[in-house]
Amino acid sequence: MAELNTVARPYTKAVFEFARDAGTIDHWSKSLHDAAQIASDDVMKSILGNPALTSEQKADAVITVLTDLDESGKNFIGLLAENNRLALIPEIAAQFEQLKANQQSNVEIDVTTAYELDEQQQQKLTQALSAKLGRDVSITSTVDKSILGGLVIRTQDLVIDGSVRAKIAKLAEVLNS
Repeated sequence: MAELNTVARPYTKAVFEFARDAGTIDHWSKSLHDAAQIASDDVMKSILGNPALTSEQKADAVITVLTDLDESGKNFIGLLAENNRLALIPEIAAQFEQLKANQQSNVEIDVTTAYELDEQQQQKLTQALSAKLGRDVSITSTVDKSILGGLVIRTQDLVIDGSVRAKIAKLAEVLNS
């Protein structure tokens, strides 16, 4: 959903800069995570989507459930409600976590392989990717036998498809041209 991503970005940037300047990134991370879970709840979605409720009532509904929200958090929820953007909370939380990871020079990478990687292979891959990206890397690996061999690396905006399946597809494309 590129549109949600685009609309959420200025709110995320503003709240992240506020949290960074105040030294409360971890607190905001937790608060946004909790708010995202609440905003994703089916009952809360119906409340937030109810046109009969005012923006203040919708904000109050979210704030009432979030018991550990400080004043700046309440103001942020109020701002989102005022602009009819409460549905963006899960996207804002996800983008905030990406900014937090970038700030802390960490990146999570999903690696898909045809076969299970042993500990030594994971360590070598982690070291190589850390050197390549200039960040600390944590790897989550999954097995998908349909890629036949090689691996597929995914992170935020980067996909490296070194699978045998992709190479066969590329070869077939060249041969069919």
